[in-house]
Amino acid sequence: MKSALLFVILLFISPDSTGLDEIRTNYNKAVSDKALCEKMITELSKTQNESTDYLAYLGGFQAIWANHVFSPVSKLSTFNKGKKNIERAIKKEPDNAEYRFIRLSIQKNVPSILGYKSNIKEDTEFLKSNQNQIKSQILQKNIEALLKN
Repeated sequence: MKSALLFVILLFISPDSTGLDEIRTNYNKAVSDKALCEKMITELSKTQNESTDYLAYLGGFQAIWANHVFSPVSKLSTFNKGKKNIERAIKKEPDNAEYRFIRLSIQKNVPSILGYKSNIKEDTEFLKSNQNQIKSQILQKNIEALLKN
């Protein structure tokens, strides 16, 4: 009985691979889909667990959201929130290739004026060295596409 209860609790607090795969799939789409980007930010913001995966992706979606808002103040504010969340995730797990992918995808695409480009070479080399350790096919494809650009 106790083990069944523990399983149910873990099911709700652990990011399942289906949920994470949906987030991974939506990550690339969010650049051109404002409604999807907003939905993902809302969903990830509501997440009560302290999953570093969710924190990293929340940061990525927030940084992407800066492309969708009009006000320069809103752009900078949401971008800075995203950047902070990405960096918090990487600080917790510096050897996580997925978080490095998120940071690299943002750094390669933001304007230089934002000053968030200092890890491009480091993250590119890290991903090339660790790409074979990634189990998710979706993430593998996302990384391959990013490294080709």
